[in-house]
Amino acid sequence: MEQDIIYKIIELLGTFAFAISGIRHAAAKHFDWFGGYVCGIAVAIGGGTIRDVMLSTTPFWMTTPLYLICTAFALLTVAFFGKWMEPLKNAWFVFDTLGLALFTIAGIQKSLVFGQPFWVAIIMGCITGSAGGVIRDVLLNNEPVIFHREIYAMACVLGGMAYWGLATMGVSVELNVVISFLLICLTRFLAVRYHISLPVLNENEGA
Repeated sequence: MEQDIIYKIIELLGTFAFAISGIRHAAAKHFDWFGGYVCGIAVAIGGGTIRDVMLSTTPFWMTTPLYLICTAFALLTVAFFGKWMEPLKNAWFVFDTLGLALFTIAGIQKSLVFGQPFWVAIIMGCITGSAGGVIRDVLLNNEPVIFHREIYAMACVLGGMAYWGLATMGVSVELNVVISFLLICLTRFLAVRYHISLPVLNENEGA
């Protein structure tokens, strides 16, 4: 029961953080409120919906209106307080990173509840965390951030592997969530701060 509560809190926090990120990107393109809400809901539920379909269960947002309401609050937050947040240019990046970390952990936990092995849970966590951003970028006609040199999905993978290792060592769920969350956030923050990235593919390599 306690784990269910933790999972629900993580999903709601992730929904709000990701919705803020999606709505902010829509605002930068001068979308109206409805367009902003669509972008916010797409990034907030997109990854989780793909995960739930793959797990053959009802998508999480169809079981309660809380996630749609949460996205509406995110829209109001950007609409009325965005100008105060805008000077904090890193705030939007922080919201996106928080959503990435929270949804990655939520995806891992739900996959484990459905009896999936850890390697599948890590992949599901990565999908939950990053797929919504891909949908958002497609809607906004941007190149998906997951394909950039910037560390994004790899942060999810590292967090998932850490979750697996800590669980194997018998670390409590609560502490595991905190450590994995901090690792994902720290990985992305440091990667952006110090311009750490994966090697770029070159079609002429080896020629």
